[in-house]
Amino acid sequence: MSRFRSLLQASVNATKRAFTWNIEEWVPPPEKYIFKFHSKEDLKKWHLYSDSEYGGLSSASLEIPDGGKGSDGTGIFSGNLSVDLSEGSKWNISRSGFCGMRSKKFDGFIDLDGYDAIAMRLRGDGRCYISTIYTENWVNSPGQTEDNSWQAFVFAPKDRWYTAKIPLARYLPTWRGNVIDVEMEMNPGRVLGMSLSVNAEGGAVGAKSGAGDFRVEIDWIKALNG
Repeated sequence: MSRFRSLLQASVNATKRAFTWNIEEWVPPPEKYIFKFHSKEDLKKWHLYSDSEYGGLSSASLEIPDGGKGSDGTGIFSGNLSVDLSEGSKWNISRSGFCGMRSKKFDGFIDLDGYDAIAMRLRGDGRCYISTIYTENWVNSPGQTEDNSWQAFVFAPKDRWYTAKIPLARYLPTWRGNVIDVEMEMNPGRVLGMSLSVNAEGGAVGAKSGAGDFRVEIDWIKALNG
C-alpha cells in the first residue's frame, strides 16, 4: 500500500472513530439505571423521613429481608401511616400521615438529559405513591437553599410486579408538597436526587388510601429514552 493510501486509510479510520464517539455522546442508550435495590449497600444510599419529625406518629423502614418468603431479594419500603399527633407536640403541622425515602446527597449530578421518562419496577399494596425528582435550585427566590422538586403520582398494584413508566413531562413543579401554578420545564441534566413517598390521603381514584399499613417492594429505578 502506498504512503498516500496508508495516510488516507488512517484518516478514514480516525474519522469513523470520531463519528462513533460523537454519536454515543449525542444519543444516550435506550435505558439507564439510576438506582438499584438489590443489596444492603444499595439501601445505604437512601434515608427515611416521616411526620414523626414534626410530632406525628407515622413510621417507616427500608430493608432487604434475609431470605424467606415474601421477598425476591429486593428493597421493601414499608411502615404505618397515622393521622394522629403525639400529645404535647410543639409542632403545629397542617397535615400528618406521610412517610418517604429520599436518596442521600452526593457530589455532582445525575444527568438525565436525552431521556424522557422514569421507570420503576414495583410490587405494591394498591396505594398511590409520589415520585419526586430534585433538581438544582434555579426556580426559587435568591437566598433559598432548597432544591427544586418535581412530583408525579405512581400507582403500585397490589401483590404483583408492575413496571410504572412516568414521562418527565408529567412531573409538576412543587414547593413543600404544593404544586406551583407556573409554566416551567425541568432541567434533567442537573438532577440532585429522588424520593418515593406515601400519604394517608390523596392519590388516584380507586387507589387504597387512609391511615394504616403500607408496603411496596422496589426492584430498580431507570431512565428511559423513547
